[in-house]
Amino acid sequence: MSARLAAYKLIERVEGSAYSNIALDSAFKDSSLSERDKAFAARLFYGVTERRITLEHLLSAYVTKPINKLDKQVRITLMMGAYQLLYMDNVPDNAAVSESVELVKKLKKASASGMVNAVLRNIIRDGKKLPEVKGDRFKKMSVEYSCPEELIRRICEGYGEENTRSLLENALLPSICTLRANTLKTSGSALADSLSGRGVKAAVSALDENTVICENLRDVEKDEDFIKGNYHAQDHSSQLCCKAVSPVPGETVIDLCAAPGGKTFTMAEMMENKGRIIACELHEKRTGLIRQGAERLGLGIVEAVTNDARVHDPKLPLADRVLCDVPCSGYGVIRGKPEIRYKPLSDADGLPRVQLEILLAAAEYVKDGGLLVYSTCTVNINENERVIEAFLEKRKDFSGEDFPEEMGDFFKGKFMTAVFAKDFGGDGFFICRLRKDGSHGD
Repeated sequence: MSARLAAYKLIERVEGSAYSNIALDSAFKDSSLSERDKAFAARLFYGVTERRITLEHLLSAYVTKPINKLDKQVRITLMMGAYQLLYMDNVPDNAAVSESVELVKKLKKASASGMVNAVLRNIIRDGKKLPEVKGDRFKKMSVEYSCPEELIRRICEGYGEENTRSLLENALLPSICTLRANTLKTSGSALADSLSGRGVKAAVSALDENTVICENLRDVEKDEDFIKGNYHAQDHSSQLCCKAVSPVPGETVIDLCAAPGGKTFTMAEMMENKGRIIACELHEKRTGLIRQGAERLGLGIVEAVTNDARVHDPKLPLADRVLCDVPCSGYGVIRGKPEIRYKPLSDADGLPRVQLEILLAAAEYVKDGGLLVYSTCTVNINENERVIEAFLEKRKDFSGEDFPEEMGDFFKGKFMTAVFAKDFGGDGFFICRLRKDGSHGD
């Protein structure tokens, strides 16, 4: 299979509702493609997926029927060819055209090969420029950032245009690999040195001494530092949630929606592997992932249990700190999962009810004076501030507590906030910190 055909099949799978990261891992697991071809296919796959609206706007000026009326094989091939022309400088224009023609033939649509050739060559002839966008600023932002207008409007309504643009601009940048050093075994600087010694472009993050940013780390699970338990992958924004929980050695902590375990692991390291962390997850298979990760990292205080976060479980103890990183729409992480932006907004309509149920159940585990932290990886105000408002109406024994001073000036004087790329360069996130009555602070 060629790299372009592999990319086509991945795009087809994601359009059929598969998740991009899962589809990619599955496709490459037993693939005979070279590492170079895998990298090419992955870039083409992710690029076409994230730029779909922009590419369709371009192509609509060159085809005689609506884009969505074209045969799937032809439409995707045209988008792949156009993406190579506009965004892949290392692909010669002639190669982008000729390979697209060959691809559509392989897909048994040879009758469209002439049209594919003509459309792509006309795009080259016109200087590879996007046609003018007619409409309001939301329509223009939609084409510029390849994001549906209705999603742009929703994020703008909740957090303003500056934050929205920050999120969407970041979502079009190449994904980066962010690692959290296991401070029980190594340091950020030592981990960066070890990775660099094996040819990986790695550097300690300017935002956190225990975080390492990598540009070309491939097949993480085969990396020797990973196998030794010297790190786990975790975005900086996700690490901020752990800092908001601010666990202390010897405490009891519950992570209610824990899989695959990144926040659990970071909190266990912050606690110096002293105390108790109960990591809960709905499905046993995902609970097993937490157990495996904790064992690899040498985190003996982690107890992974299968649990429905929406229902109070009397077998669980009262805890000093409880984290609820609830299931959400994921609009904050579209940089790594570009297909999320195209899901109907109605898919998220039922989430606030579930999120409130989880938060109310979580409150039952908090000791008097204990801390409850709510977080999401979305930037939908209905899943964030409005869930907190509904919770505080029902639980008068909880109130907001300011973030710890060590989290920095951005968090100063706040107990809840959304985090955008312009703030820390990571994913979009929401974090809220609540204290149960009876506390005198940390």
